[in-house]
Amino acid sequence: MKFIVKFFDKLEDKVRHSLSRRPVVYAFIAGIAIVLFWRGVWHLADDYGMTSWESLIVSVVLMLLTGTFISFFVGEEILISGIKEEKRIDQQTEADLEMEERRLQHIFEEIAQIQKDVTEIKKHLTSVPIKKINRKKSPKSE
Repeated sequence: MKFIVKFFDKLEDKVRHSLSRRPVVYAFIAGIAIVLFWRGVWHLADDYGMTSWESLIVSVVLMLLTGTFISFFVGEEILISGIKEEKRIDQQTEADLEMEERRLQHIFEEIAQIQKDVTEIKKHLTSVPIKKINRKKSPKSE
């Protein structure tokens, strides 16, 4: 069993790596796979004679148990922005956007300063002579 899992894991890595160079083909194949997956789920539910209400209840329970209900339908970014009491991008004023841009510019300037400081420290460290420490040789035990 472990061999099969390892084989498919490596195969998936190779396929994903290959397809990542062709994003349009990747998206097309992924789209087909998603539609076929949901078609299979739909037909399986029909085969078991599930009513619409049964399907809805089972799906909501499964999504609540796995923690995907809220993240899928609401989205993590919306939840985080709500917790931080941020405005949605379409609600932000020009002043809000300019303030955010200034904040980002300040962060970039700080990063540039840190890079300069690190470069200076490296230069200083390479210019400091390293003193050799003469260690006395310990007598060999006979």
